[in-house]
Amino acid sequence: MSRGLPATFRRFLAIGTGVGIEVGPRDLTVSVVRARPSGAELLGTAVIAGFRERPAVEWGREYADFVKKFSAGHVAAVVMVPRGEVIVRTLQFPAVGDEELEAAIGFQLDTLHPYAEDDAVPAFARLDGTQVLIGVLRRQKFEAYQTLFTEAGIKVVSFTFSAAAIYSAIRMTSDAPKEFLAIQETVDGLEVYGESPARPVFSSVFDLPPARALSLAVAELRLPPETSPVDLGAAMAQAAALCSAVPALALGANFLPEGQRRSSSKWRYVPTAVLATILVALLAGILLHEPYDTGRYVAAMQEEIKRNEPIASRVPRLDQTAAKTRARVQQLDDFRRRTRQDLDLLLELTTTLPPPTFLSGLDIMRDSVNLTGETDQAAPLLRVLDNSTRLANSEFTIPIGRVTTGEVFRIRSQREGVKP
Repeated sequence: MSRGLPATFRRFLAIGTGVGIEVGPRDLTVSVVRARPSGAELLGTAVIAGFRERPAVEWGREYADFVKKFSAGHVAAVVMVPRGEVIVRTLQFPAVGDEELEAAIGFQLDTLHPYAEDDAVPAFARLDGTQVLIGVLRRQKFEAYQTLFTEAGIKVVSFTFSAAAIYSAIRMTSDAPKEFLAIQETVDGLEVYGESPARPVFSSVFDLPPARALSLAVAELRLPPETSPVDLGAAMAQAAALCSAVPALALGANFLPEGQRRSSSKWRYVPTAVLATILVALLAGILLHEPYDTGRYVAAMQEEIKRNEPIASRVPRLDQTAAKTRARVQQLDDFRRRTRQDLDLLLELTTTLPPPTFLSGLDIMRDSVNLTGETDQAAPLLRVLDNSTRLANSEFTIPIGRVTTGEVFRIRSQREGVKP
């Protein structure tokens, strides 16, 4: 629910100090970040070299000494496992509630990885109503990391992956970007992360030349070919630290079982609680003041309505009288124009009908004209009449008759541009 809030409100929840750890091939990158409504501040970054070859207790003390410099020894860290060890997928689960989501993912889990049964550990989180981001880590790798950090004495609240951390970090204090493309060089190749209207999340590692890898990523995301990526560099650990600092605004994609997650001190929530209390008090004041202000306004309006009611009651009668007058004037104008329209039509028929045509009968009505007469050839008269600016849709109402002097016709034409 917190992630669904607008950026303005999410900014007030972005309070806390977090520790993020990026697991590399040989080294650990540790970042400490302080989040505030005004933005995030990187307090410090350290690299713990050769952690895989050294005793866990030794580099664990090095980690503890570093985070204590920033009064973050009590903070449970978010650990980002290498992207090359995680299978990342984005699936759609329409009409699946939060209670059934884990079971639905478990039902499809075997189709998302090449490992043996029960040898995969999933981490997932909803992106929106239907899209779900899923990461799959091999159980052997997960248990090795879990044992390693336990031996080092490091409190861990989450083992996650880069796509979930980056997605969360860029939304902590701002609205989601419409288009985003980022890269990072790793030993496994070029890691590419992106977002676009076509793909809510794209995360992949390419063992290809950078230009070719970027071209494939841009095509997959359907971004403009000239799109320039952001180089994440050492920002991966900072993204994990932001997820540690403000877990309420981060995706809950966590490989660590819920019962084994270490929480930070509850004192970290005191500033948030204080701000939330102030916000609730302000909202209560606004909600209580609005009915009072509205009541006073309604009472004043009702008094003014009563005062002006006698005058206002005359307005409908005046409107009705004006409407009737306008209708009568319009009727008189229409009637006056009829004679002129009929004379113009008669003049046009006189000049339009070709000789030796003559009419023995002419019936002019409001919407049509009936012509009865004789000519040498009656069929072309339909085209002649339809070419007129005042007549259209001419047709013979009786069959053409032959007489010794020509053809007898009776035609009906519709009048155009004449009000009934």
